[in-house]
Amino acid sequence: MIRTAFHSDDLPPQDRFAAFDELQLNSAHPLQFRHSESANFHAVARALDLADINVVELTCSPSEVRQTPRLIRECDPDLYCVLLPLHGRLVVSQLGREAVLGTQDFALYDSRHPFQARIVGDGGTASLVRVQVPQALLPLPSRQLDNILAVSLSGQDGVGALLTQFLTRLIADSASYRAIDVPRLAGIAVDLMTASLAHYLDDGAATPDDSGQHGLLVRIEAFVQRHLRDPELTPRSIASAHHISVSYLHRLFEQRSTTVSAWIRRQRLERARRDLADPALRFTPVHQIAARWGFNDHSTFTRAFRSVYDLPPKDYRCHMLAPSGAAAE
Repeated sequence: MIRTAFHSDDLPPQDRFAAFDELQLNSAHPLQFRHSESANFHAVARALDLADINVVELTCSPSEVRQTPRLIRECDPDLYCVLLPLHGRLVVSQLGREAVLGTQDFALYDSRHPFQARIVGDGGTASLVRVQVPQALLPLPSRQLDNILAVSLSGQDGVGALLTQFLTRLIADSASYRAIDVPRLAGIAVDLMTASLAHYLDDGAATPDDSGQHGLLVRIEAFVQRHLRDPELTPRSIASAHHISVSYLHRLFEQRSTTVSAWIRRQRLERARRDLADPALRFTPVHQIAARWGFNDHSTFTRAFRSVYDLPPKDYRCHMLAPSGAAAE
């Protein structure tokens, strides 16, 4: 499952850094590396692709990483990325903030903004894990997440520890994964990342002025996630469960630049998409998967799915499960 994307020992010493830098510049998430002693550069990059989620373990000589405004203009992949040092230290800078990360910490950065990271070895190479998640898959408001970009978040206990332990084991145990595990592992990665970041948003790691509203919004989002299967989940039922008016609920969701109903629909579509890509559910009819996530009308589900993912659900399933065979509907 895991592949070696780069190994400096495969190249002459004088070519190693240039080759590594070129690989990073030409990747889906272009980055620029700097290293003071190119002739002594060492790096090993291993990548694990979990559907839309990309996990990279990088061991390398002390270096500086930049995403410049020019690189963003040329290619912005719209990603949220978590950085977790395994050995050594990381210094991450974005939006005027700087976080110094040890091996018990992690930080978030956003590909839409310039950022810089220094990889600091303790007398040798340093190791880190980077997780890339498309922003559309992370159900948290970007305006709030801006408050915890380049902030040191603890991975020692609570949900932060669940995330860091999962990522560490994800890389270490990758040889035992099968294709059938991929969509489930991707779902766990997104869910743990969401839970960890929501925890720090709600816990005051950020300093939003509307912390009371934010806490309520986080609770509402958690409520919606628990009740996505319920076809009767509506703005009215959500407002009633939280003892607020429907109009106030709509004002809360203005932070997301979307409507309550549109956000619910996107969450349901994403859960259905995961199920359609799950080999264990290949023989579950598409209409049953749609109904499982609150879509009682199959044609409505098909139109909504196609508008978001550019394929009808049956074709998406065939594409994701090929060459395993056609799925039943």
